[in-house]
Amino acid sequence: MDEETPRVELTPAAGDLLRRLREMHGPLMFHQSGGCCDGSAPMCYPAGEFRTGGSDVLLAELDVEGVAEPVTFWMSRGQYAAWSHTRLIVDVVEGRGSGFSLEAPEGVRFLIRSRVVGG
Repeated sequence: MDEETPRVELTPAAGDLLRRLREMHGPLMFHQSGGCCDGSAPMCYPAGEFRTGGSDVLLAELDVEGVAEPVTFWMSRGQYAAWSHTRLIVDVVEGRGSGFSLEAPEGVRFLIRSRVVGG
């Protein structure tokens, strides 16, 4: 993937939801573990609430219009190895996701869509 291609991007709906969540919870972060149950659903937490470490990769610092600080996007190293050739697009769909992610009470959930890039 070339340096000009963003590794992670947001749909307008995801940006809108992040603005609302930021107002309620303060600075935000994403983490995607690649677990079996919500493997395509990034979890949104208050920044720093999910502890990252050597088994995680920082993929992006997402600028969200109207939000003062970037929203970091972390992924487990194993998941990154499988998805390193893709552009990840954070979207929002109706339905409940994980109870640990901040959007769960809103009746929607974040979802990753992906596109293969480069070759």
